[in-house]
Amino acid sequence: MIQYLSCKILEKLSWKMIGEIPTDNQYIIIVGPHTSNWDFMLGILVRSALGIRVRFLGKHQLFRFPFGWFFRLLGGMPVFRSTDNNLVDQVVAMYDNHPNFILGLAPEGTRRTINRWHTGFYHIACRAEVDIVMMGFDFKSREIRIREPFTPTDNVDNDFPVILDFFRNIDGCYPKPIPFHRPEA
Repeated sequence: MIQYLSCKILEKLSWKMIGEIPTDNQYIIIVGPHTSNWDFMLGILVRSALGIRVRFLGKHQLFRFPFGWFFRLLGGMPVFRSTDNNLVDQVVAMYDNHPNFILGLAPEGTRRTINRWHTGFYHIACRAEVDIVMMGFDFKSREIRIREPFTPTDNVDNDFPVILDFFRNIDGCYPKPIPFHRPEA
């Protein structure tokens, strides 16, 4: 019922899906560009319309009283960004311990314009040996674009340009340029 209702809401709002989500039990979805709080709302609606359980990471402040229960119910897991907490290791362990684990992330990690995307999702995918599914919310065309799964090669310099190129022609709610890849310092 929720899936049907979510599909009807997307249809009423003139959004259409281009591409298909894989049937695999484990992968990581990266969604971009992340320019507005509307991205989260649209993501929850799309997830419901697709009928899949996708977990997400959020800054720990979202999980405090009074709304923490709500974000956990939606599949959220708190992240403490101010400390070195081996987040990649923690998420890889989640993949190892849960045979049906799908994680959705915004690689930018913020709604601000940035010079370089975070590469944590890439390292998680390589270490957990899962594919990356790229999903773009194009507000201009009202399309949710889903690319076929991408298997990372563990060579960030070769793979990252492919990943970024998918998002170059996708206009977020507030369009901003997709950065060119520069290796982390």
